[in-house]
Amino acid sequence: MWRKVALPVAMVCAMGAAACGHSAPGQPHSTRQTIDVAEDACGTGWKNPRPGPQTISFRNTGGNPTTAVLMDAATGSVYAEVDNIASNTTRDTVVNLGGGRFVVRCGMEGSDNPMILGPAVTITGPPGGPAVQPVTAGDLYGPDKQYVEYVSAGLTGLAADTDALRRDVDAGDLDSARTAWLTAHLDYERLGAAYDAFGDYDAKIDGNANGLPAKANDSDFSGFHRVESGLWHGESAAALAPIADRLDDDVHGLVTDFPRIQVPILDLGLRTHEVLENTLQFELTGDDDYGSGSGLATADANVAGTRELLTVLRPVLRSRYPGLPQVDTWLDRFDALVDTHHTAAGWTPVTQLSAADREQLNGTLGQLLQYLAPIATICTPRKTFQ
Repeated sequence: MWRKVALPVAMVCAMGAAACGHSAPGQPHSTRQTIDVAEDACGTGWKNPRPGPQTISFRNTGGNPTTAVLMDAATGSVYAEVDNIASNTTRDTVVNLGGGRFVVRCGMEGSDNPMILGPAVTITGPPGGPAVQPVTAGDLYGPDKQYVEYVSAGLTGLAADTDALRRDVDAGDLDSARTAWLTAHLDYERLGAAYDAFGDYDAKIDGNANGLPAKANDSDFSGFHRVESGLWHGESAAALAPIADRLDDDVHGLVTDFPRIQVPILDLGLRTHEVLENTLQFELTGDDDYGSGSGLATADANVAGTRELLTVLRPVLRSRYPGLPQVDTWLDRFDALVDTHHTAAGWTPVTQLSAADREQLNGTLGQLLQYLAPIATICTPRKTFQ
């Protein structure tokens, strides 16, 4: 089930840094510029502009929420972006500016003039931190199409495997059904960025019992985790048959409807971080384990889904994100670490891991998430001003 969770990084993001780098609260850089982003004063207020690491304080003295973007005046490459600065509010970001000409673009909600460019400011000095060339919607159409094809193929396999699960349950062969359940569930977990696009189907197919009055015993609890609960807690084949049938029907309904479902291009970058953030929150804690002990198998499938997202986005990211090699390194490390808990006897349940093993998994995934976090911001489509 797709669970929307807050990103652990601030939306105030100096995107050219290796990991969205900005100072910790209470540790501002000694050089500070306060720049106005009001409708009648966009990009004004620079005082003695100078190169080097510095804090930019965007001050909205206007009446509309404003998004401020600090850009290269010649190319439109982005050094920093601060979203939705409320009226009479100041918000900070940290950048490393070198020599060049800079401009602030103010995007105002509810204004007759929603996009304003401020005056260009020249700074003399050596090169500074890298900027990020804006990603447009056109840049993401190809990756989105490629990803939709991946999901479509994955859904075909999912339907075949839930058919097998249904047959095993209907035949009363619950040992085979447990094997078929894991195969089908991992099919679904590899689909990554598409979960949110599935709409109500996601809750039907992969919803958990959190929030239901009777939890796992609630009559509205359905899908993979409901079947899992029955298979690993001694429920009879006769009782499970209608639940497995419903799961199979919902999967086939999704397969039928998917050609009319759009995977938003914004989701591609966002889910590269959120899929594995959910892994940390739900799989590595055992919160989504209803008896199978397959949390690490799910984590492995989530890694595969994230790899596919990175594959389709790599042409966009390669020239824009200097932290991409670190993403690959830490993704490989986490994947290898997860695989150490998969033996001929099966996957080790999270509840049976030692404290040291859990700390190593959590720490490695946490570092990976740090490097994945900027991708959502970098891959947000933007209008260019040229």
